[in-house]
Amino acid sequence: MTELTNFYALLIGIDRYEPNNLYKNLTGCVGDIDLVADYLQKTLQVPSENIWKLTSPFEESSILSEIRSVRKEVIPSYDNIVNAFKEITETARSGEQVYIHYSGHGGRALTVYPELKGEGQDDESIVPVDVGSSGNRYLRDVEIATLMKRLTDKGCIVTVIFDSCHSGGATRGDCAIRGSETDGIDTAPRSRDSLVASREELLNNWRILTQTDPEISTGWLPKTQDYVFLAACRPSEYAYEYAVNGGKRNGALTYWTIDTLTSSTSGLTYRSLYNRVKGMVQSKFPQQLPMLTGNSDRLVFGNKKEFLPYAVNVVKVDENQQRITLEAGLAQGLSQGTRFAIYPLNAKDFADKTQQIAIAEITDELQADKSTARILDAAAGGIAVKGKIEPGATAVMLAAPVDLIRKVRLFPEKQAGDKENELPSDLVNKQTEALEKVRQAIAGNGWVVEVKDREEAHYQVAVGRDGEYEICIGMPVKNLYPILKINDSQAPKKVVERLVHLAKYQSVQALDNPASELTDYVEFQLCNQNKQPFPDSDNITLKPGEISYLRVKNTYYKPLNIAVLDLEPTWEISQIPIQGDDSSFFALQPNQEVYTKLRFRLPGEGYQQAKETLKIFATKGLTNFQWLKLPSLARGLETRGDLNSQLREKAEELRTRGNAQIINPLNNLLSAIGADIDNPPNKTRTLVYEPDPDAEWMTQQIQIAVTQ
Repeated sequence: MTELTNFYALLIGIDRYEPNNLYKNLTGCVGDIDLVADYLQKTLQVPSENIWKLTSPFEESSILSEIRSVRKEVIPSYDNIVNAFKEITETARSGEQVYIHYSGHGGRALTVYPELKGEGQDDESIVPVDVGSSGNRYLRDVEIATLMKRLTDKGCIVTVIFDSCHSGGATRGDCAIRGSETDGIDTAPRSRDSLVASREELLNNWRILTQTDPEISTGWLPKTQDYVFLAACRPSEYAYEYAVNGGKRNGALTYWTIDTLTSSTSGLTYRSLYNRVKGMVQSKFPQQLPMLTGNSDRLVFGNKKEFLPYAVNVVKVDENQQRITLEAGLAQGLSQGTRFAIYPLNAKDFADKTQQIAIAEITDELQADKSTARILDAAAGGIAVKGKIEPGATAVMLAAPVDLIRKVRLFPEKQAGDKENELPSDLVNKQTEALEKVRQAIAGNGWVVEVKDREEAHYQVAVGRDGEYEICIGMPVKNLYPILKINDSQAPKKVVERLVHLAKYQSVQALDNPASELTDYVEFQLCNQNKQPFPDSDNITLKPGEISYLRVKNTYYKPLNIAVLDLEPTWEISQIPIQGDDSSFFALQPNQEVYTKLRFRLPGEGYQQAKETLKIFATKGLTNFQWLKLPSLARGLETRGDLNSQLREKAEELRTRGNAQIINPLNNLLSAIGADIDNPPNKTRTLVYEPDPDAEWMTQQIQIAVTQ
């Protein structure tokens, strides 16, 4: 593949900060930059001299030295970040791609631009490594806006990703927030001088950029169509980093962005990238909703509609053809459980699944630049081994499997104090007994298991300040009603049922198939009361009771079976009837277009706003999507019985009418997710994988904010 010489990147990742009272050290930011750099160099073939890399790792990091050298790699101080922006702006020419990626803390500081924002307001900022030193500077939003404007004024095609947040606080569980420890504004005196530009230029540029739309919807920068900006979360939310699959930590936004780019089989627009990333992040962290502004219809990095897979070489095969060594490891963001499709030596079309000869899964034998994978049998991998695997064969990364069994950490170590993550003194000594009862309730449950030492957990259960059981995913999960008190003898059992409910809900959120050929053939939109698309389809806000229409169109040459699920803020999953049909799926004919009238409402008293997600599935073959329906958390899980009998009857009916359809293998996963609580899964994780072209399936989603 030819090198992409008209592409430049500035990558900034900060794990280690100079000592300060606001921003603790992180562990996944340099890993983000390693992951992004590896993708740019190996997949896009961006030359190393076109990449500026500013990182602050921990000294013990052994991975950094394994990454191929790039043009610049210096400490991300304020001065160095500004200088790197200036250098890349001077180097890139009109029409060339520029990609800016920042992973680290975001911060709020008392504004030094009161004439723009008003006295006592704040500036949103990147937090350089040296911000802890007295008098040192943040890189503020007003400065960043000018840096971006210089690039776009020059005619560069700019993409910006910030994997950080302004909100902060003490996390609970096995993840970290990329914001300040206190969730407050830094009011310490800071220099008003800027190395970016004169004060007059900074003020004028900000006024120009905000004169048509003063709203700063992302909490970072003015809205503009001049560049695409993907932010980790909304202004009041959290940006998390965590160990994906229990391996190396990454920012959730960064990990799923690169995972989407490497697993897609066609060129992506920023909107399609965003929709997939948003869904995957929300399936892990309900309190993190990524935000997208700019021209979302642009192709990501300007790629043509061609398949650019994340592919690595097989460098070693054992004599039994059961284990292989891949030329990629921790530095490339791989972790235990990552799966690859193996192609023969002479394969060229990596979008053709029929050429795959085996599926391999990464084991726990991971090094910086190498990893060991085991070859899966047909039951585990979806295909039987179809040929000899040889050194030099190509391995193409597949989408991440779905976690069926979730891990829980019981945390009885809160201290006495008045902070949100502390307890009144009378509750401190009650923690151990209360959580031991939950431990006993978990025992023998097949859906959630307690973590072992050094494992990372999906959920943490602790005692809250009001004597209730608290379930956390980084921060306490919202909308868990009714409250379960530790002095209620039935509460421990209900806590476990609640964990199972959350696990099922998040498994549905995580269902995805970015490599599907059907992705480009289903049009899925939410329209206003005049059946016109909303102008900003990535950020739809509705009033309670406001009329909208869901539009679905099949542009495929064959009928597709579709279902639309509503993932509600009460942790309920309902199915939206299409044209009044509430059966397990709706058969949408070629070129058929349907509209469904909707009215969204807030769940009840006390809600000022809520988020809902509409998720469409389209399949070849038969699938019963009613497996995925869930009651609200307050009602608890219900018994379903065998829904597959309905599907078998439908298959037989179609066969006798001469219109035979297979039962899609996706149904096996749906029935595993939706099984009754006394019928837990027999696999920890699973992936729907089926190379049969008649078994394709896809999914897309739309997120809506309902606000008073």
